[in-house]
Amino acid sequence: MLFSFSRCIVCPALPISLSPCRATQAPRSADLLPPRASAATHHAVERPSPLARLPPRSSASTAVGEDRVLQMSSTVPKSSNIFWHDCPVGKTDRQKLLKQKGCVVWITGLSGSGKSTLACTLGRELHTRGKLAYVLDGDNLRHGLNKDLGFAAEDRAENIRRVGEVAKLFADAGLLCIASFISPYRRDRESCRALLSDGSFIEVFLNMSLELCEARDPKGLYKLARAGKIKGFTGIDDPYEAPLNCEIEIKELDGVCPSPSDMTKQVVAYLEDKGFLHE
Repeated sequence: MLFSFSRCIVCPALPISLSPCRATQAPRSADLLPPRASAATHHAVERPSPLARLPPRSSASTAVGEDRVLQMSSTVPKSSNIFWHDCPVGKTDRQKLLKQKGCVVWITGLSGSGKSTLACTLGRELHTRGKLAYVLDGDNLRHGLNKDLGFAAEDRAENIRRVGEVAKLFADAGLLCIASFISPYRRDRESCRALLSDGSFIEVFLNMSLELCEARDPKGLYKLARAGKIKGFTGIDDPYEAPLNCEIEIKELDGVCPSPSDMTKQVVAYLEDKGFLHE
């Protein structure tokens, strides 16, 4: 016997085109057969490929510099028949141990506004004060937790939803969670706020103009967006919805972004005033 066949799922490294197939139309399978295979073997591969049932891939769903791979949606139906299990050690116990109060400092703003710089500088300052903090950075999480997501609107929403849930866990653990994300849509940020108790979600808006951010352009992304090489880029061809009631707003001064030290002092002063740096 020349050939044998098994069922398999083909996962190509690059997207492939699939022709629509009517229910009465047998799918083509000849291209999957080895050279000179006889027609008698066609019946072994006549089942439609599972790839034909995958959702279409958005042209804007791949980050710059990442391999273009075929991705499956991570959306699943709501779980049922599950129950919350309480543990004897709660948030208050952990806060007493750490001598601080868990919260989420959510830094939002355009690309190039200084979010990651502020997040890391703030994390360092809290560390020197003996406070336990952790930074969740947008690009970093797309290397792991959110590596299956692109930049279409629905993917951005899912990106922020996941981050909000993770940040909530950090705050419940008693940590000072610093989340640095463009998070352009107001509804998504407010959904994250709703996950936490009153006052423990601290929205920090880096209110830097598009002109300033584009002039800085530390990653060269604005240049690529202007050239049409990046689609759906916030501030260029996708909107940024500024916060309406953020806890902290940091503005540019005479067309210049404030220093990381000055921005950090403003956030630390707020944390001190609200009692997050002591239990």
